[in-house]
Amino acid sequence: MEDNLILAIDLAKNSFQVCYMRINGEVLMNKAISRTSLIRLLTGKKKFSLVVMEACGGSHYWARLAKKNNYEIKVIPPRAVTGLQLKQKTDKNDAYAIGVAALLPHISSCSQMSEEEQGLQCLDRARALQIAQRTALSNQMRGFLMEFGIVLPKGITPLAKRIPEILEDAENGLPDCLRQVLASQSDLLAMYTEQIEYYDGLITEHVSQNKICKKLSKLEGVGPIVALGLMVRLGNGKEFVRSRDASACIGLTPKQHSTGGKERIGHISKSCADKRLRSLLYQGAMSIVYKVTLRAPTTEKERWLKSMIERRGKKIAAIALANKTVRTAVALIKSDSEYHPLAIQA
Repeated sequence: MEDNLILAIDLAKNSFQVCYMRINGEVLMNKAISRTSLIRLLTGKKKFSLVVMEACGGSHYWARLAKKNNYEIKVIPPRAVTGLQLKQKTDKNDAYAIGVAALLPHISSCSQMSEEEQGLQCLDRARALQIAQRTALSNQMRGFLMEFGIVLPKGITPLAKRIPEILEDAENGLPDCLRQVLASQSDLLAMYTEQIEYYDGLITEHVSQNKICKKLSKLEGVGPIVALGLMVRLGNGKEFVRSRDASACIGLTPKQHSTGGKERIGHISKSCADKRLRSLLYQGAMSIVYKVTLRAPTTEKERWLKSMIERRGKKIAAIALANKTVRTAVALIKSDSEYHPLAIQA
């Protein structure tokens, strides 16, 4: 193994750009190779002190392959690589920028998921896609009916219940072609709902068998979907030096703009965030907020939450609780401990 040789890889589907670089920035080679050649390179006799790549589609597979051959792996966030691309965007420049980013000590590596964790992530993404498709379909059906003066209440259930009645009503003015469209869309809506329920059952089953997910499910406002999302996003927790870093990564900490010694703290980020996971955490936190407002607190965290609601309102309190949930989750994963809320002493 050459102690000062870095292999930087610009990933793609079939053509991969590899850059051999020394730790002083000297480029020894920068060329394109095939998928077969890259597999042969990572499993061959030639050894590197570090294998680095950009976080993108397929990066987990290549990171696992390199790790099996005892390589030190570093997966660079795309945002860090983009800031180092000072020339035109080419495969050579991309591979060189990835290698340069690996040399910077303040740029940390993204966590690499195992096959099981990535499979659970695919399950979660499939469910999210089905929900999005069902929402789009229901909105289109409502739009069609509204053009003929038929307005339905919000929700999937009222729509599914009313469609058969609307199709059987011969005096509502709907043309035959639209009735045929709505009938087929109603069947498709039922299929989406059935598929989502099937995914929910799979997620519940796998979460109950996963040690980390079972641990995270004990947190306030965390159900199977949120526990799965946290487990996939946080990994083993080693990616985050402080628990606050995990909250900032998900987008639960306020933006900061400091200049001339003056610090300005703004709102939570609307762009640099895991919006879906943050939304799920917020919804779970809001459910706890409403419960706390209806009864006396039983734990120290609920007492803190109730005082936060009185001072700042329900929405800000929900974000604060979601922030605390993520920090607690990181601590539980790193320490391999169980969550036990502190009860209020009588």
